[in-house]
Amino acid sequence: MADDLDSLTFEQLVERLERLTDRMAAGDIGIEEAAALYEQAGTLHAAATARLAAIENRIEALGPRRGTAS
Repeated sequence: MADDLDSLTFEQLVERLERLTDRMAAGDIGIEEAAALYEQAGTLHAAATARLAAIENRIEALGPRRGTAS
């Protein structure tokens, strides 16, 4: 699953996470499936968080924008 996540955009990761949480919230799944979905959600969340941090680092590396007070 991790290799598959590397090819997804941040938005796609969030969309998958939302679908999983919707399935879990529906309440019509068994405990085993709920646990598996919870694990997948944790993996997706970690990937999305890492992707967002990388993007923030790229933006910060650009430095302050011209014409803005710092």
